[in-house]
Amino acid sequence: MKTIKELEDFMTEPSQDLMNDLAKMDGDIMVLGVGGKMGPTLAKLAKRAIDQAGLNKKVYGVSRFSTPDLRNELNAFGIHTISVDLLKDEDLQTLPEVKNIIYMAGNKFGTTGNEHFTWAMNAYLPGRLAEKFPHSRIVAFSTGNVYPLTEVVSNHCSETNPVNPIGEYAQSCLGRERVLTYFSHKNQTPMLMFRLNYAIDLRYGVLLEVARQVYNDQPVDLTMGNVNVIWQGDANEYAIRSLLLTDSPPKILNVTGPETISVRWLAKEFAKRFNKPVSFMNSEQSTALLNDASQAHKLFGYPKVTMQQMIDWTADWVERDGVTYNKPTHFQQREGAF
Repeated sequence: MKTIKELEDFMTEPSQDLMNDLAKMDGDIMVLGVGGKMGPTLAKLAKRAIDQAGLNKKVYGVSRFSTPDLRNELNAFGIHTISVDLLKDEDLQTLPEVKNIIYMAGNKFGTTGNEHFTWAMNAYLPGRLAEKFPHSRIVAFSTGNVYPLTEVVSNHCSETNPVNPIGEYAQSCLGRERVLTYFSHKNQTPMLMFRLNYAIDLRYGVLLEVARQVYNDQPVDLTMGNVNVIWQGDANEYAIRSLLLTDSPPKILNVTGPETISVRWLAKEFAKRFNKPVSFMNSEQSTALLNDASQAHKLFGYPKVTMQQMIDWTADWVERDGVTYNKPTHFQQREGAF
């Protein structure tokens, strides 16, 4: 994959399983917050799957669309775009009634110093949304950050683990889940909380950040010494297929890859590919943010893109100076200050 087009073509190629599940699903699909890092390829994946399966469904993409480029791109792809500010109730009420909603809107980075906006986006808006769409299926993106740090060698957090979010971003995300759960009980709205960490593609994510540090002869920070990651295309497919798993009260689903990745090991793998030395700063601790996504793997199968593929592709992308989003994950954060 040498170009953005090749990357997105690969990420949006639908599987037969996805097409089969969409055929079982009545109604159109609306992606709220389509303008984020994952939203465009998720909407395109849904559209390609619908077209290839010969289904009669629409895909709506909702965002503020602060620049016209993305909106034009999605329109050209056959996605029906709607430009609204979801925090404005008069805008929210104009949205069409759609049976299937993938709720991706939220705020993470820039929370520190702007906590009120993060809470409005992540905990107030979900209630307004749930009141607007009481009869829809809703897959709501959440985060593994709602869990506490866990012992690397003995325990990763499954869906049954108690939550204990660190920092206001993670607390607001648990607020999102709690508010949506209230309305699910009240209106019998079928929902699923999609607890994701960390999705990557070649333009952003944990692997890109570590690879660039190694390539640029910068020390790799081991403050968070272990991570989970999943290819964005696999996470997007899981999200769309999760619409069939929504329930009331809501189902909880952890979404990430099957491996516990040592950041030290990862840096050394990139050093081999770049034929460069690698240096480190800080040291690993006994705990990390690690989630058990075995339930998702049982339901949907293991991610199709392997860790070694992700490493190879990322190394090649960095060497080619491929386009990036310049949006760090701050995965090293142990105090939840985003």
